[in-house]
Amino acid sequence: MARLSREDRQIALGRLQAGQSQSAIARHFHVSQSTISRLWVRFQATGSVADLPRAGRPRATTAANDRFIRLRHLRNRFLSASSSVQALPGPHRLSDQTVRNRLHEAGLRARRPHRGAVLTRRHRQNRVQWGNQHLRWTVRNHWRHVWFSDESYFLLQRHDGRRRVYRRVNERYAPNCVDEAPVHGGGGVMVWGAINTAGRSTLVHVQGRITTQRYVEEILRPHALPLLADQDAIFQQNNARPHTARLTTQFLTDHHVQVLPWPSMSPDMNPIEHLWDELDRRVRRREEAPANHRDLLQALQEEWDTIPQQDIRHLIQSMPRRCRAVVAAQGSHIPY
Repeated sequence: MARLSREDRQIALGRLQAGQSQSAIARHFHVSQSTISRLWVRFQATGSVADLPRAGRPRATTAANDRFIRLRHLRNRFLSASSSVQALPGPHRLSDQTVRNRLHEAGLRARRPHRGAVLTRRHRQNRVQWGNQHLRWTVRNHWRHVWFSDESYFLLQRHDGRRRVYRRVNERYAPNCVDEAPVHGGGGVMVWGAINTAGRSTLVHVQGRITTQRYVEEILRPHALPLLADQDAIFQQNNARPHTARLTTQFLTDHHVQVLPWPSMSPDMNPIEHLWDELDRRVRRREEAPANHRDLLQALQEEWDTIPQQDIRHLIQSMPRRCRAVVAAQGSHIPY
């Protein structure tokens, strides 16, 4: 049965006194209704929601220790439990697990952090400004005309630490339990693509380092311009150096291409980033994994063509929500 922390008990008591139902409070705290009911009965009998005296091992930390641990980890979410044991003032004999238990009581648990781009103050200001400028854009009148483009690099073998092996004790180094991985993932391939509510480009293989001249001659001229033939079409690209170079901007201007201004360090605003993730998952789900770069490129191109257009349309339809989210987050990272 879940156990409420001291702070949660006080909040639950306040809601009970305000007339909120026990079932609603139980749902809010993810506990059983009987837990809330016993809490109310205890308060009516004793006038308090504190733990009753009980036999057992005495608590290793004081209320001040608990507050120190909680506040320290709220101020810096990346601190380890062992560092808090060392930083705790006064004589004590605490273990790392005790600190983790106190953090669990405060609703803090170790999770895998979200990885986002480094955002400076100027980046956040530009993201908010961009979001405000496009708040009134609708899918029907605006976003459906935008072609979102980007490059992405796919590894032949990716090891992100999520893969698990079922083994017995002392089988750590057994041949069938070792996940063998080549150095740097065995290399990979870079591709370019563009998406729109009505279609997608071909998946272009980018060999070697992409320069401004190559970006114009190998991607924009043969692949992007045919997509932008419609006079209402808008072209989106990030702020990578080949995209913002004078040669690129002059080429787009000469061909009367309308370019959507884009805030720096904003991959979370681009719906094609989610499509890259989906493409990678589709390749990883194949029964026969690609054995070399040629197989990987072929698998990427095949899976790119089979992604339903409805999925792409749903991603682009999220743009109004992304604009509202980045403004509400004051330019910080958003859950997209």
